[in-house]
Amino acid sequence: MKLLSHIPSWLKNKYLLTGVAFLIWIFFFDPKDIPSSINRVKTYNKLQQTEQHLNKQIAETRKDLDLLKTNPQTIEKYARENYMMKKDNEDLFIINPPSGTK
Repeated sequence: MKLLSHIPSWLKNKYLLTGVAFLIWIFFFDPKDIPSSINRVKTYNKLQQTEQHLNKQIAETRKDLDLLKTNPQTIEKYARENYMMKKDNEDLFIINPPSGTK
Protein backbone atom coordinates (compact mmCIF):
# COMPACT_ATOMS: atom_id res chain seq x y z
CA MET A 1 0.00 0.00 0.00
CA LYS A 2 3.02 2.29 0.16
CA LEU A 3 3.02 2.45 -3.60
CA LEU A 4 -0.53 3.82 -3.76
CA SER A 5 0.27 6.59 -1.34
CA HIS A 6 2.78 8.11 -3.80
CA ILE A 7 0.19 8.48 -6.60
CA PRO A 8 -1.38 11.96 -6.72
CA SER A 9 -5.06 12.07 -5.83
CA TRP A 10 -6.16 13.47 -9.21
CA LEU A 11 -4.77 10.31 -10.89
CA LYS A 12 -6.90 8.16 -8.56
CA ASN A 13 -10.09 9.88 -9.71
CA LYS A 14 -12.19 7.23 -11.45
CA TYR A 15 -14.12 9.80 -13.51
CA LEU A 16 -10.92 11.28 -14.92
CA LEU A 17 -9.53 7.84 -15.75
CA THR A 18 -12.81 6.82 -17.41
CA GLY A 19 -12.91 10.07 -19.42
CA VAL A 20 -9.31 9.66 -20.61
CA ALA A 21 -9.95 6.02 -21.57
CA PHE A 22 -13.08 7.10 -23.46
CA LEU A 23 -11.20 9.81 -25.38
CA ILE A 24 -8.41 7.40 -26.28
CA TRP A 25 -10.99 4.90 -27.52
CA ILE A 26 -12.84 7.52 -29.59
CA PHE A 27 -9.71 9.04 -31.14
CA PHE A 28 -7.81 5.86 -31.99
CA PHE A 29 -9.89 2.66 -31.84
CA ASP A 30 -13.37 3.65 -32.98
CA PRO A 31 -14.27 2.92 -36.66
CA LYS A 32 -14.76 6.66 -37.16
CA ASP A 33 -11.44 7.67 -35.62
CA ILE A 34 -9.40 10.70 -36.69
CA PRO A 35 -6.80 9.01 -38.96
CA SER A 36 -9.52 7.12 -40.84
CA SER A 37 -11.51 10.33 -41.26
CA ILE A 38 -8.47 12.10 -42.70
CA ASN A 39 -7.88 9.24 -45.15
CA ARG A 40 -11.53 9.30 -46.21
CA VAL A 41 -11.36 13.04 -46.90
CA LYS A 42 -8.19 12.59 -48.99
CA THR A 43 -9.79 9.76 -50.96
CA TYR A 44 -12.93 11.84 -51.49
CA ASN A 45 -10.87 14.75 -52.84
CA LYS A 46 -8.99 12.44 -55.22
CA LEU A 47 -12.25 10.98 -56.47
CA GLN A 48 -13.67 14.46 -57.07
CA GLN A 49 -10.60 15.40 -59.11
CA THR A 50 -10.90 12.19 -61.11
CA GLU A 51 -14.58 12.88 -61.71
CA GLN A 52 -13.82 16.38 -63.01
CA HIS A 53 -11.12 15.02 -65.32
CA LEU A 54 -13.43 12.33 -66.67
CA ASN A 55 -16.24 14.85 -67.19
CA LYS A 56 -13.85 16.98 -69.27
CA GLN A 57 -12.89 13.94 -71.34
CA ILE A 58 -16.56 13.06 -71.87
CA ALA A 59 -17.32 16.61 -73.02
CA GLU A 60 -14.40 16.54 -75.47
CA THR A 61 -15.45 13.14 -76.79
CA ARG A 62 -19.05 14.30 -77.27
CA LYS A 63 -17.81 17.36 -79.14
CA ASP A 64 -15.64 15.16 -81.39
CA LEU A 65 -18.55 12.79 -81.96
CA ASP A 66 -20.81 15.68 -82.93
CA LEU A 67 -18.19 16.90 -85.41
CA LEU A 68 -17.81 13.41 -86.83
CA LYS A 69 -21.56 13.12 -87.31
CA THR A 70 -21.94 16.47 -89.07
CA ASN A 71 -18.68 17.39 -90.82
CA PRO A 72 -17.28 15.21 -93.66
CA GLN A 73 -13.87 16.90 -93.46
CA THR A 74 -13.59 15.85 -89.82
CA ILE A 75 -14.39 12.26 -90.78
CA GLU A 76 -11.62 12.31 -93.37
CA LYS A 77 -9.14 13.83 -90.94
CA TYR A 78 -10.04 11.28 -88.25
CA ALA A 79 -9.66 8.37 -90.69
CA ARG A 80 -6.28 9.63 -91.90
CA GLU A 81 -4.87 10.21 -88.42
CA ASN A 82 -6.19 7.17 -86.58
CA TYR A 83 -6.54 4.48 -89.27
CA MET A 84 -3.71 5.54 -91.63
CA MET A 85 -6.10 5.76 -94.58
CA LYS A 86 -5.08 7.53 -97.78
CA LYS A 87 -6.48 8.59 -101.08
CA ASP A 88 -5.76 6.54 -104.21
CA ASN A 89 -3.26 9.00 -105.67
CA GLU A 90 -1.29 9.55 -102.43
CA ASP A 91 1.70 7.91 -100.81
CA LEU A 92 1.74 7.44 -97.05
CA PHE A 93 4.97 7.62 -95.08
CA ILE A 94 4.83 6.57 -91.43
CA ILE A 95 7.64 7.85 -89.24
CA ASN A 96 7.89 6.39 -85.76
CA PRO A 97 9.45 8.55 -83.06
CA PRO A 98 12.56 7.17 -81.34
CA SER A 99 11.60 4.61 -78.70
CA GLY A 100 13.86 5.97 -75.98
CA THR A 101 16.50 8.60 -75.35
CA LYS A 102 19.89 7.49 -74.15
